[in-house]
Amino acid sequence: MSERKVLNKYYPPDFDPSKIPRLRLSRDRQYTVRLMAPCNMRCKTCGEYIYKGKKFNARKETVQNEEYLGIKIFRFYIKCTRCLAEITFKTDPENADYIVEHGATRNFQALKLAEEAAAKEAKELEEEEKGNPMKLLENRTKASKQEMELMENLEELKDLNQRHAKVDLEKLLKVKQQQLIDEIKREEDEDEAFIKSCFGKVDGHSIKRIRDEEESSLLDISKKMTSPPPAKTPKLVSSGIGILTKKSKGVLVKKKNESPSSETNSNGVPFKQTSSSNNQLSGQGVATQDKPNALSMLGAYSDSDSN
Repeated sequence: MSERKVLNKYYPPDFDPSKIPRLRLSRDRQYTVRLMAPCNMRCKTCGEYIYKGKKFNARKETVQNEEYLGIKIFRFYIKCTRCLAEITFKTDPENADYIVEHGATRNFQALKLAEEAAAKEAKELEEEEKGNPMKLLENRTKASKQEMELMENLEELKDLNQRHAKVDLEKLLKVKQQQLIDEIKREEDEDEAFIKSCFGKVDGHSIKRIRDEEESSLLDISKKMTSPPPAKTPKLVSSGIGILTKKSKGVLVKKKNESPSSETNSNGVPFKQTSSSNNQLSGQGVATQDKPNALSMLGAYSDSDSN
């Protein structure tokens, strides 16, 4: 396998190239090549369709006595895939295409023929105008007249549309803008209602949706909502002599005689003493009397053991 890649061959010292016979090959000899169908075609024998790009093992030969600007023209022989009938086509360097010669007909050629006819007509007209200046002037006048007619028709159509169209653009823009504003407001109201229905109130604070521009105050509001509510100041109970708070624990002054019997003070005024269980307010022992006054309270408590 290594010798097939050798570029240098060995020539013996007595090598004479003139003694090597030269092969005389004919110019119309054929080669076997692998190619694809250049166009869509249909076999004339069996009607089989051969699509563009189908691969064939074909025979290739050079067309004798035919050239285009020194470019050789080649002919190819293929066989139908169904009936094995022979189909031939050759190259067309003038149009950069292929020509189907025998055994098949080319499909989808109507568009190509129309384009070729239009190009041929335009070329003939151009050659005629070059040779006849009056014909050129006539064609230009005809083209300008046709263009003016088209412009007039277009202006008439525009006038007709403006006549029938009674639409105020400014009014439409205002209505559209108002609709957008109403839509945004409605969406905001729906969002507020949805938030209230879901969350309601947290710790006595109502929840309100915060817009994007109010993000700076979001932290403060969250702190207020999470912090415990402030303690209420105790109410003061006033009396004739001083002030007694509600949270005072125990009894301010201890009585010497806690019997529930009715007694009289030093001035001879009777008073009524309540039991210890009824003297506490909300679990706090505060001594109270039924409608006491300042003089009776002073006379009720003494430092001596005597009544």
